[in-house]
Amino acid sequence: MKAVGYHAPGDASALDDIERPHPHPEVHDLVVEVRAISVNPVDTKVLGRAAPNGNEPGVLGFDAAGVVRTVGPAVTLFRPGDEVFYAGALNRPGSNAEFQAVDERLVGRKPANLSFAEAAAMPLTSLTAWELLFDRLKVSRQSTGTLLVINGAGGVGSVLIQMARQLTGLTVVATASRPESIDWCKRMGAHHVIDHHRPLDEALKDAGIEQAEYVASLTGSDEHLPAIAKLIAPQGHLALIDDPKVFDIVPLKTKSITVSWELMFTRSLFQTPDMAAQHQALNEVASLLEAGTLKTTLQQHYGTISAANLRRAHELLRSGRSIGKVVLEGFAA
Repeated sequence: MKAVGYHAPGDASALDDIERPHPHPEVHDLVVEVRAISVNPVDTKVLGRAAPNGNEPGVLGFDAAGVVRTVGPAVTLFRPGDEVFYAGALNRPGSNAEFQAVDERLVGRKPANLSFAEAAAMPLTSLTAWELLFDRLKVSRQSTGTLLVINGAGGVGSVLIQMARQLTGLTVVATASRPESIDWCKRMGAHHVIDHHRPLDEALKDAGIEQAEYVASLTGSDEHLPAIAKLIAPQGHLALIDDPKVFDIVPLKTKSITVSWELMFTRSLFQTPDMAAQHQALNEVASLLEAGTLKTTLQQHYGTISAANLRRAHELLRSGRSIGKVVLEGFAA
């Protein structure tokens, strides 16, 4: 089958068009014909630092929408012909291929009202936002107060703003700096948008808000920590998803702040007993998309799935100027 892979860690130039064996399902697996994918910062991080296992080239890709073709012997949630979307696992071959084997417990039904491209933009960011909001920050549907989303125009921020605005009573404040990213955050539902090039505590006060009970730090956590320590409310919650080089949480002690990490891949990496929570969350997201409560964050379509087009997508993400999600669809004949 056709795929895009790499033979050694590097930048986007390491990606090549390759041929791979057709996957076979393990006991809980679906083999999915991949129709569309999207690209996430984790793709560039893994490409930059992780060598492929064994002698086979590595295949990236942590977002896909497609059609189930075969199933493993213990599969109960899906059958061949079902349309699905999912984000997969870090420790298995990814979605940059014509076919992919994925555990059914990580898969949701594709929203009926979205194209494959529109659906492929959503799984990883929706799961990350869902887990961050409800599992890590411990927000409920009845929660009130303020949520600060640092980097609101990125993939996760775009979905997190929507979820918090539509599913809770929180006041949502997003950070952005360019006119187009500010406009995007407002379109996603942010009540206020502040400039993350300023000290965030000062910018928040200028928006008329003294403190935030919840902070979702999606990038630049080490840079913003001094301001977060000032603006976060006593007994507040901070959750982060990025990779700060140094992150000293001691300044948060006097306020008894709860600090949590969110990694969407934890359940699949450790085969936790609640792996199927991702199946359930994606099905809930599908229903919310079908109802119009959430909307796809697809922003750019880069054409077919190929090394050349994936290199362009990786370069955009590395630039730090992407808004929403970049999607690729189908393989050239």
